[in-house]
Amino acid sequence: MSITFQTKPGLVVYLTAGDPSLEATYDIALAAIDNGAQVIELGVPFSDPLADGPVIQRASERAVGRGVRLQDVLQLCGQIRAARPASGIILFSYLNPVVRMGLPAFCAAAKASGADGVLLTDMIVEEATEYLAEMRRNDLAPVFLAAPTSPDERLKAIAEHSRGFVYAISRVGITGKQDAIGSDAEQLVRRLKQFTDLPVAVGFGISRAEHVAAVMQFADAAVVGSAIVQLIEESQPGDEARAVGDFVRGLAGK
Repeated sequence: MSITFQTKPGLVVYLTAGDPSLEATYDIALAAIDNGAQVIELGVPFSDPLADGPVIQRASERAVGRGVRLQDVLQLCGQIRAARPASGIILFSYLNPVVRMGLPAFCAAAKASGADGVLLTDMIVEEATEYLAEMRRNDLAPVFLAAPTSPDERLKAIAEHSRGFVYAISRVGITGKQDAIGSDAEQLVRRLKQFTDLPVAVGFGISRAEHVAAVMQFADAAVVGSAIVQLIEESQPGDEARAVGDFVRGLAGK
């Protein structure tokens, strides 16, 4: 198990765990991996996902409404790891569910579940001392978000404390599909590359194969989230895994 982008394009696929069901998320994750996703971001549903746009908010609300909790996502992570041992898996969560569980308990459980790393959307690097210590103790990769508005000093700290890859936000704002990748993304990746040899993945708004191709001109990977979550929302029940597999295969140019 590892976070690697050995083939181009590097693809990271975000899924809201439990939407439309935990069983379906398992099938969808395997379909995404088998069709070109090197890393799965397994989103922990949260009742107040402020950083997310309406598509992921709706998915999170549906999963929360079905009773999906952090423990369920950890169990699902273990199932995906057992089925696809070579794939990269990142647990993607807001800080609140992790704090409720307790940082030491969460990091130990994340490691036991087979996760490679963790991305906490509202964990800022300046306040991450305890978190980073627990992540190191459990040999987990902390992934931080880097924004175009961040000063170089902050980007340097993010780059130094990230493992696996750095997640570059293509624009300021909430998640969601967009028509084109802004020039801010390329400039941000260039700035990050001054401070790290880690791969840089670009996310927020990537929804088409041409977006992925554009990002591959200057970054190591593309993160696709809202477009896939919306595809799941719009698919016929039982057809979600096939639809996502076909979509990811198209993004990967297969």
